[in-house]
Formats: sequence, C-alpha cells, structure tokens
Amino acid sequence: MAKESKNAPQEQVAEAVSKTDLFFKENRKTILIATGAVVLCVLLILGYTHFIRTPKVNECRAQMFPAENAFQQGDYQTAFSGDGNALGFEEIISTYGSYADESAWLYAGICQLQLGEYESAISYLKKYKGSEPILAARAAACIGDCYVGLGDNKAALGWFEKAARKADNMFAATYLLKAGVVCEELGDNAKALSFYKEIKDKYPQSIEGYDIDKYIARIDK
Repeated sequence: MAKESKNAPQEQVAEAVSKTDLFFKENRKTILIATGAVVLCVLLILGYTHFIRTPKVNECRAQMFPAENAFQQGDYQTAFSGDGNALGFEEIISTYGSYADESAWLYAGICQLQLGEYESAISYLKKYKGSEPILAARAAACIGDCYVGLGDNKAALGWFEKAARKADNMFAATYLLKAGVVCEELGDNAKALSFYKEIKDKYPQSIEGYDIDKYIARIDK
C-alpha cells in the first residue's frame, strides 16, 4: 500500500501531461489560429501607433503652434479661424479629430467666448476632456461665462460652482466670486454671502480676498 501511495503523485503528473499533450494535439489548429490572431492584433496596434497615430499627432501639434501664438497675442479670430496660411483651432479640430490635442477644444472654446459666439463656445468647451484640474476648472468657468452672456444666470451659477470645486486653489476664489455675483443677480443674497465668506475664510491671500469685505458688506446688513 505504501509503495502505491508513493507512486501515485508521479502517475497523476504523467496522466496530466498526457491529457495536456492530447488536448494540444486535438486542438492544434484552433490554438495556432488563436495565437496568430493575437499576434496579428498586437502587430496592427503597434503599426497603427507607429505609422499612423504618432505621425498624425505630431503633425497636428506642429499645426497648432501658429494658432497658439495668435491666441497668446489676443488675436482670437485668427487663432480660431486661421489666416489663410496657418490653420486655426476650428480647422485643426475638423481636420485631425481624435488626433488633435485635448487643448484644441479648450482653445477653440475660449476663442469663441472672447468673440461673443457663446453657443459655439459652449459646444467646444463641453467637448474638452482634459484631466488637468486647473484647466478643467477653467473650461467649466468659461461655460459659466457663456451662459452669463446668453442671459442664463441659473445655468451659469452651476458651472461656476463646478469650476470652484475643481480648482481647490487661488483660482477657486475667482470662480466663487463669479458665483456670488450671479447669485445676487438671481436675488439669492444668502447664497451669494456664503460664497463671499468662503473666499474670505479659505482664500484671504487671493486678489478677490483683498476686496471681498466690500462684497460682504453690501449684502450682510
């Protein structure tokens, strides 16, 4: 009995190897096809990345330089529409689509905001999906500015609040002040006061913080 017990593990291993060998022999064609498909997929992905996506992304980035330069100079019309030689953000997005850097949508939206094209600006800004908190907050605040321009203060308030929560830094004070002013326009002085006091408590060293007492004083009577 002891001898049989000692040989049992070896027999089990041999049986398992035999079954595995048999499985591969019976399914050799299927396994080869599946393996080939995986290898082909990997090669296609690598080829797409190396020969298509990367060159397109680099080309798009190069095209963005003149538009970014115009934007920095405050020439929002040229930055958005181009000058006949260099592309603007509008055509960059249209031409390159998913190959364009996320910032292209933010730039385009801000350009349209500055040009008073509020609905167009909102469309671009809502398509901006950047993960950097400061830029995401700015995009939200710009949407709020657009709604103010359209006379929809209620919608604007929601976006200013969203911007303030995304930017937990000095930029938040700007968005909180915008939210407070909009609340006053809506007749909700209590909520406006809460925004002003938040600036005073959390961001006293911000530019808005230096002047916030006058905002508080005019409604906290």
